[in-house]
Amino acid sequence: MKNMIKDAAVLFVITVFAGLILGFVYQITKEPIAIAEEKAANEAYAEVFPGAASFEKLELAMPEENDDSTWDLEYAAVDMDNALWALDDSGNVLGYVLTMTSHEGYGGDITFTMGIQNDGTLNGISILSISETAGLGMKAEAVLKPQFANKKVSNFTYTKSGATMDSQIDAISGATITTNAVTTAVNAGLYIFQTQLGGSAQ
Repeated sequence: MKNMIKDAAVLFVITVFAGLILGFVYQITKEPIAIAEEKAANEAYAEVFPGAASFEKLELAMPEENDDSTWDLEYAAVDMDNALWALDDSGNVLGYVLTMTSHEGYGGDITFTMGIQNDGTLNGISILSISETAGLGMKAEAVLKPQFANKKVSNFTYTKSGATMDSQIDAISGATITTNAVTTAVNAGLYIFQTQLGGSAQ
């Protein structure tokens, strides 16, 4: 009995000590991690809206909060993480930067930013986080990303037989799930632009 109590006490001390160490390490690394994440986000904003001088946070409700049935039906697996105004040197609004997350990736969530000009032109996307299959879904950066640049369409579809129009995206060979996840999330961002930011479908 005494040995059991002693072992339990030792285990308790070790657990408390380990917890304190983890807490200490977290406090040390928390700020550098936050700074690195903010830097990566700012670089992504600049990538999808290179003509902007600054970015300002925009308070915007998710469509589902407004009982939007279209969103519920088509984009239920997508979240808009934040929305920003893209501003010029004089503070005029050039367009918007949205950060979108799809929960339909093969390997988990896929998060990216997208820049949309006032006239509805999609400047492009910048992937912030992705963990798809190496050699397949991880080709999203090389294969999918360039196809969204400088397109002015209301929404995108993907094809396996070769894109023939601006609204079509060539799917990644062997990674339809990844292609669908990214394309759907981009369409969700365009839908937000069209319904909440004064844009219009082409």
